[in-house]
Amino acid sequence: MSEFELNMDLSSGIAAFESKNFTRAAHFLMPLAEAGDVEAQYRMGILYQNGLGMIANEAKAVEMMRAAAESGLALAQHGLGFMYMQGEGVEKDGAEAMTWFLRAAEQGLVGSLTTMAMMYQEGTLVEQDLEKAKKLYKQAGFDELM
Repeated sequence: MSEFELNMDLSSGIAAFESKNFTRAAHFLMPLAEAGDVEAQYRMGILYQNGLGMIANEAKAVEMMRAAAESGLALAQHGLGFMYMQGEGVEKDGAEAMTWFLRAAEQGLVGSLTTMAMMYQEGTLVEQDLEKAKKLYKQAGFDELM
């Protein structure tokens, strides 16, 4: 497949995903994800995780999300952190969740900062630490949450 064809398939897959035509999205994205395309891996992780356009498959969801996260995609790092926080396809693990949220936050993903702050505020899978929570909320741009 030419670079142009690969880009067209990715664009078609993303367009189908965004318009909630998940079966069509998987048709375009699956081969790209298996070939190592990070964006396709991330989106296939979501499709597998939520059973969108296919039967849910937690193992494949984790596999795809981890591949994209390890390649450095911030949204996938956040997604993988969420899987560890919720125990979706993996054992709940606060330290592992924090590791992935931190990687995403270091790339500027405010949602990861906010999630870490909430975990510290509530003591979810980590020891409650209101000072850390306050610092993270402030980093995320929320001065008045605590």
